[in-house]
Amino acid sequence: MTTHTPTHVIVLFGGESAEHDVSCVTAAHVLRALDQSKYRISAIGITRDGKWNLATQAMADLKRGPEHVGPKLSTEGEPTSISVVVGESRGDARTVVFPLLHGPLGEDGTVQGLLELANIAFVGTGVLGSAVSMDKGVAKQVLHANGIPQPQYISLREAHVNDASLKHAIDTLGLPLFVKPANMGSSVGVSKAKNAAELQAAASHALEYDEWIVIEEAIGGREIEVAVLGNIDARASTPGEIIPGNEFYDYEDKYITDGAQLVVPADLSADEIEAVQKLAIVIFHTLRAEGMARVDFFYEKDGRGFLCNEINTIPGFTPISMYPKLWQASGLSYGQLLDELIALAIDRHSRRRRNTAR
Repeated sequence: MTTHTPTHVIVLFGGESAEHDVSCVTAAHVLRALDQSKYRISAIGITRDGKWNLATQAMADLKRGPEHVGPKLSTEGEPTSISVVVGESRGDARTVVFPLLHGPLGEDGTVQGLLELANIAFVGTGVLGSAVSMDKGVAKQVLHANGIPQPQYISLREAHVNDASLKHAIDTLGLPLFVKPANMGSSVGVSKAKNAAELQAAASHALEYDEWIVIEEAIGGREIEVAVLGNIDARASTPGEIIPGNEFYDYEDKYITDGAQLVVPADLSADEIEAVQKLAIVIFHTLRAEGMARVDFFYEKDGRGFLCNEINTIPGFTPISMYPKLWQASGLSYGQLLDELIALAIDRHSRRRRNTAR
């Protein structure tokens, strides 16, 4: 009699970026929702200084029952390493890593490359798509080259941020302007500048998080988001809308005050829904995303239409985050979404190994 060996799912969370805390909260929700009858579940936390630990407390809590897992996982625990993960993946057991690492050194292709080298399946986009999508300046260049509509922008390296380049940004893009670190998410380091002095301060703030910044024109339209799911045959969710509680949808609005309204589904016509869904899938494939991504748009109804703001290849994943809410509204529960993402990871890994095997 053949005994079925469940897939080993390793939730990888924490990390060294400024989005460490967001990752720890997201991981707690995913850990609680994974079906223990289908998967053997482990959790590995990466501390702020890069140490890998088995999340022993979270694992003990999970054994008592999902309801015992706290709202935020700790990255402290028994020391481990990628070699342990590699060892676990050998033999009959199938291992899938579920990276929930937001921001640099997690969402930017670094961990994805490590897992590729280790021949381990993982949820989400591969090395190239992760790296390109994470860097807002590079992603915008790729989108521009492919004719994707987006806000006007200027990308600057720290060495080129000076009075002349900031004046050029104002002269070219007008005011107000948004300034963002090129490689950061969750609106960390993002500021709105209404004059030259504020632009200087916003640039300095963004440079605290990355040596490249992106300066964008301010768009007065609605904020529409679409979740995309799949590999080669990707599909798009019903769109949702963000109505910020603050002046713009910043870190505080997302994670602290909860002042923003998430409207699902968005109030759009059938033609508008079809248009933004098609555009989201085009962007997903253009930037070489796989597995999952959330594509964010501005919508100028009487202007330029849907403008791509950015793509997020590891979107917020708590049950109240937009990505799972959009799929729930599209008929896919949180648990079903996790199951499909794990299946997509296995499919992508098998295809990748076929293409690279010698």
